[in-house]
Amino acid sequence: METEEDIISRHRKEKKDLQAKIQSLKKSATKGDKKKRKEVLEEIAKLEIDSEKKHSEELNNFNNSKNKEEVIENSAPEIEKTADDDETTTTQPRITKAQKRRDKKIREEKERAADIAEQEELNKNGPRTLETQSITNILKARNLSLHPIISDGNCLFNAVIHQLDLKECDVTDISTLRDKTAKYIENHKDEFIFYMTNQDTGDVLNEEEFLKYCESLRSTSAWGGQIEISALSNVLKVQIEVIQATGPPTIQGAEEYSNRPKLVITYHRHMYSLGEHYNSTKPLVVEETD
Repeated sequence: METEEDIISRHRKEKKDLQAKIQSLKKSATKGDKKKRKEVLEEIAKLEIDSEKKHSEELNNFNNSKNKEEVIENSAPEIEKTADDDETTTTQPRITKAQKRRDKKIREEKERAADIAEQEELNKNGPRTLETQSITNILKARNLSLHPIISDGNCLFNAVIHQLDLKECDVTDISTLRDKTAKYIENHKDEFIFYMTNQDTGDVLNEEEFLKYCESLRSTSAWGGQIEISALSNVLKVQIEVIQATGPPTIQGAEEYSNRPKLVITYHRHMYSLGEHYNSTKPLVVEETD
């Protein structure tokens, strides 16, 4: 069984490993890609909270399982009476500096765990939970379930690739899919340009901004949205259905593509607090209805 020193030592190593992972995630964020950076920061925050919660629970469990005799020895004063004046004196057990540090750390971990538990309780009725539950219910009625897609800027393309694989269609990689999507938008500029605006001014993109947009779509992990879904449906010659918590599903793609398996993905406004997200879907299995 691990001692308290063993647990603290292991936690120190796990925190060091987590910091290395966090540094790697930060490096993966493309410079200038604000959405990717926001998603990375969101993921880092979740990793840190999960780590703190795990460490706190382990220390709490260890502390609660201490021998009762040790607890009494450390907490209960010894009462002695002098033979001369019958005065009562209290003898406190001597607590070392190392023990004080450990006790302080345990108190801090308990407080942190309580804060995390409180936040999780608040999140039960938060927008993310309610949105996910609504989408889950919609999918369940269609004998489907959510298939989580990692939040890395490529969520739309990964969701589409998962659907292609699920429907046994020709599957491609993200790089090729992005390139084909960018080329389609470039070749059909008049079809898309009036839906493409400068985020700062709200004006329609000029020629330079349009080309920059397409190049970013092609060579970075820039987030894809409605424009990219429309382009993807034409590139792949399939209909793409997008399910969301409120409002009817939307279907992109010409009627002539309806003879091919439809790709069904989900759109989340609150999956991550700093940006929208796409997930894929899959057939509902018996285990998931329990």
